[in-house]
Amino acid sequence: MCGIVAAIASQDVLTTLIEGLQRLEYRGYDSAGVALLNSDGKLTRVREVGKVAALEAALALQPASGKVGIAHTRWATHGRPSQSNAHPHVSGEHLAVVHNGIIENHEPLRQQLRNEGYTFTSETDTEVVAHLVAREFDRTGELTAAVQATLSQLEGAYALAVMHAEQPDTLVGARKGSPLVVGLSEEGYYLGSDPLALLPVTRQFHYLKEGDVVSLTPAGVVIHDEKGQVVTREVHHFAHEDSATGKAGYRHFMLKEIFEQPKAVADTLSSLLGDDRVRIDALGPGAAALLDSVKQVHIVACGTSYHAGQVARYWLEELAGIPCQVEVASEYRYRQVVVQPGTLFLTLSQSGETADTLAALRFAQARQDGQGQSAYLGTLAICNVPGSSLVRESDLCVLTKAGPEIGVASTKAFTTQLAALMVVVLALRQLGQGASDEEARIVAGLKALPEILSQALHLSDDIAELATKFVDRHHTLFLGRGKQYPIAMEGALKLKEISYIHAEAYAAGELKHGPLALIDEDMPIVAVAPNCELIEKLKSNLQEVRARGGELFIFADPEARFTQGDGVHVMTLPICCPQLAPILYTLPLQLLSYHVAVLKGTDVDQPRNLAKSVTVE
Repeated sequence: MCGIVAAIASQDVLTTLIEGLQRLEYRGYDSAGVALLNSDGKLTRVREVGKVAALEAALALQPASGKVGIAHTRWATHGRPSQSNAHPHVSGEHLAVVHNGIIENHEPLRQQLRNEGYTFTSETDTEVVAHLVAREFDRTGELTAAVQATLSQLEGAYALAVMHAEQPDTLVGARKGSPLVVGLSEEGYYLGSDPLALLPVTRQFHYLKEGDVVSLTPAGVVIHDEKGQVVTREVHHFAHEDSATGKAGYRHFMLKEIFEQPKAVADTLSSLLGDDRVRIDALGPGAAALLDSVKQVHIVACGTSYHAGQVARYWLEELAGIPCQVEVASEYRYRQVVVQPGTLFLTLSQSGETADTLAALRFAQARQDGQGQSAYLGTLAICNVPGSSLVRESDLCVLTKAGPEIGVASTKAFTTQLAALMVVVLALRQLGQGASDEEARIVAGLKALPEILSQALHLSDDIAELATKFVDRHHTLFLGRGKQYPIAMEGALKLKEISYIHAEAYAAGELKHGPLALIDEDMPIVAVAPNCELIEKLKSNLQEVRARGGELFIFADPEARFTQGDGVHVMTLPICCPQLAPILYTLPLQLLSYHVAVLKGTDVDQPRNLAKSVTVE
């Protein structure tokens, strides 16, 4: 959520700041702003509601320049979208700050600062930070020390970039709970919420850890840890080509990323599969020893990743014989979860910085059993971003090699998560039961999967035609059974995310327990129907729908023998390994949502009110 770009360099940084904000637009935002220190030591601030383009237009009328600057795209939390609430926020004429996250104790701090004579001009929690740093700077005369003194007074989550006109050769950043990276180049040093923002100027990055405070000057970078000690952080090289963040001729990022899924799945699996079994050693040092002791799995995730976890529960119990519990990360910490001995804690996140998932991981790591030992056997993360907090803080990690995902509605991150989850399931099965013909069959299915996904994408034009029947509808029901039920949930989420059509999913067998009351000729019903042990049950459920006038849209296996007719639209998918059908059947639902959104004229890549990386609770 939100986006930070900051720079201190040997030349004017405005272009770097604006281009960085444009590269962070995918994160979701409602206003944008920039502040610079010019050669005379004067601070100039320009802010606008709306897109970065509006900020550029304002800068054309109010030129600004400087070798030190901070910029921000805001996603509203405290206070409506407005110019006064947009970042950067200032204290007086000398200090400016940008902030991602939430300051939970901003109200008592605001009252304290008002009592001391500070004036507030916004509704935001961030303005509290600006005044606190200004007060501490007046006391210490040094910006890094002022920021450190301020952080000890804050409760909540933050990524900060701060500059002060009286110390124009210094830019200070800090992080706790929200991501922040440091970019390194011969021309200058940079701060960003995401490395993608800084690729035009550098590919070398430090990933700051929790509690880090960093000082950037023309002389270099100094990082202090949460105890105030100077530390060294590893330099990471951004591996993806810059072209990975472009549309490559596609109309939208989402469509590009849908069509990248065969390659993304192949890349994810390339190092994880042997000839006829998974390579457990590829899961990391000590993976075999840890996974061999697993008796139960707790999966914790948010949104689309939560749906991936729901599919994995079916796989774990069916293939590995291991009980599995799947939790919404935002709820996990607030109920009394029973942790049995030998339980693996598994998290899923595209960004590796999802606030609720990170908080759940840290909560789980702090839990102890009755003997004062860690309650969980260990932790495993499935994530798309190497170097992210989730990866660094977990015992084991499986990296999905989806590449940058720009569209807010997740596509390739989801299918690569499913592929990685199947690898983990097969590793647990192999350790518990030994090699088997079934494992070899599924491994062969994984190797064949990219080509099968490519075949499914050829249905895009046909699905676009189906989408015309959804444009004027206000509600849609998605149905699935067994491991396809979470895929129906994911399909409903995609449709509501980008087309703003209300959609929900049900296990098809639950129709008669309430949802049938909604069925009429105006309610399209989408069903996922691979040829599995529940196909006849699903057919009976769909007959109940058709008998009540519901129009059916069925994505089916050719061997499932559905007949197209009046009110029944059948889209036939390729045959694949039965256990891997959830991955295949995800693609047509993504395409359906995409084409409906295009026809409705919504903002496909940046749907309203949503952000790509949810870094606040």
